[in-house]
Amino acid sequence: MKKEPEILSFSDIPIEPFPDRSTRWLFEDKEYVRDLVEILASELAACIDFSRLSQINRSFIPDTLREQESDMVFTAPFQTESRTDELLIYILIEHQSTVDPIMGFRVLFYMMQIWDFQRRGWESENVPKSQWRFRPILPIVYYTGERRWSNPLTLDAIMDMPDVLARFVPKFDTLFLSVNEAEAADLTKTDHPLGWLLTVLQQENADIETLSTALLEAVPHVKHLRKAIAYLLLFILHRRPAAEHEDLIRLVEQQANEMEVENMAKSMADILSEQGETRGEIKGEKRGEKRAKREDIIKLLQIRFDTVPETVTQKVNKIRSLSRLNSLFEKAATIETLDDFDE
Repeated sequence: MKKEPEILSFSDIPIEPFPDRSTRWLFEDKEYVRDLVEILASELAACIDFSRLSQINRSFIPDTLREQESDMVFTAPFQTESRTDELLIYILIEHQSTVDPIMGFRVLFYMMQIWDFQRRGWESENVPKSQWRFRPILPIVYYTGERRWSNPLTLDAIMDMPDVLARFVPKFDTLFLSVNEAEAADLTKTDHPLGWLLTVLQQENADIETLSTALLEAVPHVKHLRKAIAYLLLFILHRRPAAEHEDLIRLVEQQANEMEVENMAKSMADILSEQGETRGEIKGEKRGEKRAKREDIIKLLQIRFDTVPETVTQKVNKIRSLSRLNSLFEKAATIETLDDFDE
């Protein structure tokens, strides 16, 4: 059976980080970026020419944080009555389970990296400083975690200072969407596909009856969009128990084009089966690579400092991020004392 293009573009997405990876997959389509901005700030969306939206193919997040979050950057014309300027849209996809109280700082840090990326480009092209014009950034935090987010996305929220110093703290607004906390009415007020898909995603951990109700309400609004239907089927196959797959897929079939949905579901099932055959091997290889990297770090420290405290060994052995282990290996080769490494 020939696999659908939408499915093939999603086929390398593993099950575990579905909310993050599936979001990036959706936002590769400019219409879903438009939907997100309209849900959060319709007055701004009216000024953005989304037909000319273009993605910048790079990330501004350090490798050590990639397992907690991801980001996407777009450019688009911003039109007012008197002029048209270029706007940057920065979407930070936050999918760690804990709420980070310094999110405001992180957003500003990433925005500064974007502006610094512009600066370095001008310098490499010998653009006169008098011609430098940094592009405004519309920052959006898209949070998929389950815990309630109550922390302000501001710098003064993480500072203890007298009021007289408040004017020296940078201030900026950030659009924020907590997917699981958002009201369904707010998500669907624009009647755009993204909002309806998110009402289904909100029911990821609900019982099958509640999820079925969400699907019955959402599918009629997105049934004409192949990518939206593909998203729902992938959500069912990736995030719901296997015993529910047949009933939930049949429900989507009844609300949309039955034959088309059936073919898409079969394509996805084939891909998941193929992934299942190799997932164990891949996980085993990754576990082996991480174990070897931990051993290399400890061995390098022993060569350089003779003995390594058990506390350091235990800390290294608890690290699960390969990118973090790679960074620590480089650090182990350059530090002057073991105290530097422990810090």
